[in-house]
Amino acid sequence: MNLTINGEQRELSESLPVNVGELLALLGLAGVPVVVELNHEALLPREHDVVPIADGDTLEIVRVVAGG
Repeated sequence: MNLTINGEQRELSESLPVNVGELLALLGLAGVPVVVELNHEALLPREHDVVPIADGDTLEIVRVVAGG
């Protein structure tokens, strides 16, 4: 599966993720506060485990950090 993640082409051949939540886990971001945009559409966190991903999709993943 070929994806564009944060502007970088990535080829995933190991344990193909079928949804955004599985992709986040594969990237080591499970449980980490993130904002995800899939094909230019922002997703709610509750959608991560139900929204499928497909070959050729584009994702922007931004970690949420707080500070002052």
